[in-house]
Amino acid sequence: MEHGFTWFSLIPALEHGPHHVTGSILIASFMIITMWVARVQMLRAHHSSEGALIPDDKLSYRNFFEILAEGLFKLTQNVIGDHDAPRFYPMLGVLFTFIFFSNLLGLIPGFLPPTDNLNTTLALGTFVFIYYNWVGIKEHGIGYLKHFMGPVLWLSPLMAIIEIASHVFRPLSLALRLRGNIMGDHVVLSVFSDLAPYLIPMIFYGLGIFVAFVQAFVFCLMTMVYISLSTSHDH
Repeated sequence: MEHGFTWFSLIPALEHGPHHVTGSILIASFMIITMWVARVQMLRAHHSSEGALIPDDKLSYRNFFEILAEGLFKLTQNVIGDHDAPRFYPMLGVLFTFIFFSNLLGLIPGFLPPTDNLNTTLALGTFVFIYYNWVGIKEHGIGYLKHFMGPVLWLSPLMAIIEIASHVFRPLSLALRLRGNIMGDHVVLSVFSDLAPYLIPMIFYGLGIFVAFVQAFVFCLMTMVYISLSTSHDH
């Protein structure tokens, strides 16, 4: 799919380069800076007279990250469980933040969201696939492979094929769902911005923020489900 102008094309070394890679690096750098600033503010609040117990009286930089972190942690507890939530929360938090801000990048004129490129979303899906299987093997050892054999021994060859196909399809479904929705939202915003450059696009910018959040939420929710299934002791 051909895209229009991007700010990256003004840089000679990046004129024909993979802009989704440059966008991903930009988002990663932005995350490092914002997390550092958030950490500094949290440390400053802890050393204040209130000891960070009293929240700010209005939405602030600190409050925004506290709300985001608390909401994601509670979701992790609900899906994975109280015991394992602290163990997997850091990875899930980074994953959600990266996808969310990557999606939001496409709402800034002159930038493309890295997540509308299949290479980016496939890389994210593959990471999730490797991670939850590695966690499953680490949790159960070689016994993790029994999960692919089904409950009945004589059906194990058929169940193995079905289970392997199901697991291989998971990263692909994650990648295609994320890429398709973000690409579609970006196209809709571009079309309406060209047709009616005033007022009307504001509606689709609001919708774009909602889609950016929902897609990051769904991706991380499915990741939590896969981790929960791989670490469960019931199979």
